[in-house]
Amino acid sequence: MAEKIKMTTPLVEMDGDEMTRILWQWIKDILITPYVELNTEYYDLGLEHREATKDQVTFDSAEATKKYGVAVKCATITPNAARMPEYNLTQMWKSPNGTIRAILDGTVFRTPILVKGITPYIPTWTQPITIARHAYGDVYKNTEMQVKGGGKAELVFTDKEGNETRQLIHEFKGDGIIQGLHNIDNSIAGFARACFNYGLDLKQDVWFATKDTISKQYDHRFKDIFQEVFDAEYKEKFEAAGIAYFYTLIDDAVARVIRSNGGYIWACKNYDGDVMSDMVSTAYGSLAMMTSVLVSPDGIYEYEAAHGTVQRHYYKHLKGEETSTNSVATIFAWSGALRKRGELDNIPALCEYADKLEKATIQTIEDGVMTGDLYLLSSLENKKKVNSKAFLEEINTRLAALMQ
Repeated sequence: MAEKIKMTTPLVEMDGDEMTRILWQWIKDILITPYVELNTEYYDLGLEHREATKDQVTFDSAEATKKYGVAVKCATITPNAARMPEYNLTQMWKSPNGTIRAILDGTVFRTPILVKGITPYIPTWTQPITIARHAYGDVYKNTEMQVKGGGKAELVFTDKEGNETRQLIHEFKGDGIIQGLHNIDNSIAGFARACFNYGLDLKQDVWFATKDTISKQYDHRFKDIFQEVFDAEYKEKFEAAGIAYFYTLIDDAVARVIRSNGGYIWACKNYDGDVMSDMVSTAYGSLAMMTSVLVSPDGIYEYEAAHGTVQRHYYKHLKGEETSTNSVATIFAWSGALRKRGELDNIPALCEYADKLEKATIQTIEDGVMTGDLYLLSSLENKKKVNSKAFLEEINTRLAALMQ
C-alpha cells in the first residue's frame, strides 16, 4: 500500500443523522482513510448531541469553520413536532444549515452531477444548471406569531435616535398570523459578488430572479444591489469573458429555465433557492446527485449533501434490513472539501485523490453498478442494483486502480 496522503490543516467535520450518518462512517472507512491520513476537527451535529448541548455544538462548528476555512457536513434533521417525543427534545431546534449559513453569511451553490444513462426529465437540459441560493435571512431568520380575536398589526422601526417609523400591516377582524422578514444590504451585496465570481470561474452566464413587481421594496432592493455591484465591479470582466448577467422576474425565469439547455448559474433568494434546487435536482434525476457548497464572501467553504437524512432507509437499517441508499452527494461533499483543503494548503496529492474519488464514483454508475434510485432511472442495458455498502465497495475497487 502506498503511503497515505498527509493533511496539514484540519477539516471541520460535522456529523449528522439517520441513514446519512451511517453512510458517513462507511465512506470514511471504505473510501477515505485507506488513502488519506484524515485530519479533522469533529463536531457531532446529530440531534441527540444538539439536544445535549442545547444546540451550542452547531454554533461551535460554524466558528471552527471560520477558523479553518473548510468544512464538510453530513445531512441533519431539522425537527418538526413529530420529532419532539422521538428524540425527547426540550425544544424544536432550528435547522443547523440555517444557523451555519447565517453565521458564515454565504451563498449556496448547487450543481447536478451528470452521468451516462440517466437522462434528465427535461431532455433539453444537456448541461448542468447551478442554483446559487442566498444563505442569509428571509423566512429562515423570520419572527412570527399567531394573533387571536382581532386587533392591529404594525411594522415599527426605531432608529438610533429613538424615532419611530410605523406602517400598518393589517387590521385583524379575527384570528390570524403575522410574519416578519428581514435582510441586510451587505449580505445581498456579498451574495451578488459570490454569484458573479462563480460565473467568472465557470465562464457561465448568471441569471437573477425575484418578484420585484409585487415586492416593490424588499425584492426590488435585491434587484438594485445586484445591478449596482455588477455595473461597478463586474461589467467589464463579464464582457471580457464573453458571458452575460441578466435579471428577470421569477415566473419568467422558471419558463426560460424549462426551455433552456442549461449551462448557467441561476441566482435565487433563500427560499426560492431552497425550492428550485430540489426541483432542478429531481428533474436531472435525483437529489442524491447534487453537489452543494456554501461560499462566504471572505472565502470560507462548507460542503454538504443537498438532501435529507433518508429516514425511511434508516428505519429499515435499524431492523437489520438491507438498504440501497445513494451516497453520491455525500461522497462529493467529502471530495469537494478535501480538494479545497488541498488547494488552500498546496497539497497536489490531496486534490488528485479528490478528483479520482469523483471519477471512480461516476465510473461505477456508468459501468452499470448503482443504488436503487438510479437503477430505476438508468437506461443502461447491463445495470445492476447493489446495496448501500456494496456500492461504496464497488467505487473503492475503481478508486484503488486509479490510485495505483
